[in-house]
Amino acid sequence: MDDSPLTVAGLHALVYCERLFYFEEVERIRVADSAVFAGRRLHQELEQDVEGAWERPTLESEVLGLQGAVDVLRRRDGQLIPYEHKRGRSAGQRNAREAWPSDRIQLAAYTMLVEEAFGQKIAEGRVRYHADNVTVRVAVDAELRQAVHDAIARGRALRATSERPPVTENERLCARCSLAQVCLPEESRLAADPDQRPIRLLPEHPRGETLHVTAQGARVGRAGNAITVTEKGGETTRIPTVGVGEVVLHGFSQISTQALRLCADREIGVHWMTLGGGLVGSLAPSAISAQRHIRQFEFLRDEQPRLLLARRLVIAKLQGQLRFVLRATRGNARGAVVESSLHRLRKSVSAAARAPAVDVLLGAEGSGAAAYFDALPNLMTADLDERLAPATRSRRPPLDRFSALLGYGYGMLYRAVLQALIAVGLHPGFAFYHRPRSNAQTLALDLMELFRVPIVDMAVVAALNRHTFDADAHFHEQPGQVMLTEEGRRALIEVIERRLADSWRHSVVGYSLSYARMIELEVRLLEKEWTGEGGLFARFRIR
Repeated sequence: MDDSPLTVAGLHALVYCERLFYFEEVERIRVADSAVFAGRRLHQELEQDVEGAWERPTLESEVLGLQGAVDVLRRRDGQLIPYEHKRGRSAGQRNAREAWPSDRIQLAAYTMLVEEAFGQKIAEGRVRYHADNVTVRVAVDAELRQAVHDAIARGRALRATSERPPVTENERLCARCSLAQVCLPEESRLAADPDQRPIRLLPEHPRGETLHVTAQGARVGRAGNAITVTEKGGETTRIPTVGVGEVVLHGFSQISTQALRLCADREIGVHWMTLGGGLVGSLAPSAISAQRHIRQFEFLRDEQPRLLLARRLVIAKLQGQLRFVLRATRGNARGAVVESSLHRLRKSVSAAARAPAVDVLLGAEGSGAAAYFDALPNLMTADLDERLAPATRSRRPPLDRFSALLGYGYGMLYRAVLQALIAVGLHPGFAFYHRPRSNAQTLALDLMELFRVPIVDMAVVAALNRHTFDADAHFHEQPGQVMLTEEGRRALIEVIERRLADSWRHSVVGYSLSYARMIELEVRLLEKEWTGEGGLFARFRIR
């Protein structure tokens, strides 16, 4: 049991929304959005007050089991008065301003900490609302003090359980919440009521772009708060960390410990990939949460929920392959091979929907994949270099150029999915469909199935039909395998990154977001499957 003190800021979150409290104080998830940064700037300005009359003491009480740093503590005629400063507006009417309930609890909690620390009874505190330019007086009476004790007791009870509180019924609170993109309250309401029309609280794009280091022998370092990339010839490029979300080192490049520390401090993921597109390892920001792992393990121990999720996953993949072939051949005379492939894909979808066990499901997926790859050569333009056309699908090692492109693209997709899983706080090695093999994270392999077609296959086929790749300059043939050259890797990275940045209207939630952000959305929808808010995972389809 966690006996550490609760924070006063946590009590403020608790009164605002118990689910917010649980995310921040139990699962230890915090997101610094623009409002949070603005609040920090406000407190910095207070600390720089020219009169020097402001204090911001950090206080802790073993009796209350509470700790926190009051914004402002002033003395007037020998009486201590705690102040809280808020960027927003006050409650109440123009001539009868009031403090919001969560602000009242927060101020009262600070008042009780100050009383214990200084041995002085305090009758009132004050909340300054900067948007209104008003100060509201709050009487710290017996009723409000009891409300603080009740909030502390409720916070301890929530901290002792692995069951996350439900979404608040007050929808207006969600739009202003910094953790709405983690909570996804609109999607939870949609799962409970299909007639809901959710608004997007998840940002359309990730917070930063991916920096790919493809030059062999390049060195990644640090210069102040910027990342530097120095190539073998000595030319150095300086990249501010503000716009960077991930750093990916391809092949034989290096990164200094100083640069790694900078990335860790800025929550920038660092990934090492082989020249063949395999992921070697990652240093990624994570939502460290035992509660999330416990819920995941308990749910996935049961064979029946695993099978239901696996069915939904495989059906989504097969229908994605089917729709891609239909879309790519629309308006053209479909030959016997394409018609046969479509027929076999439809049969595979039906078989997957009825599969009584994972082994049967694997067979349906395999039959569909064979039909799909039989159709792929018919999706290419007639003037495509035959050396780039799809041949027999080969993986490790790739035996043809098309397989080399897909393999490297799938490696990039695996990295993106793995980072999303780690960021959300799920255990990437505890899956519901793929079985443990080699050093691959099986839950990442599961989630990849949703995105192979829309992110990699469709992007690679379109790029080949646009003549983006050159069979000689972008590939290197070795005995028993075909590899991408450095120029080829750069070309493919650009294709996949452009695809990840493309926005698309999600067919289930009804709003648009980039494919990169859609990966995170599906991971969070998966996590909802074992929190009582499931039903939306793996439901989206390409048009």
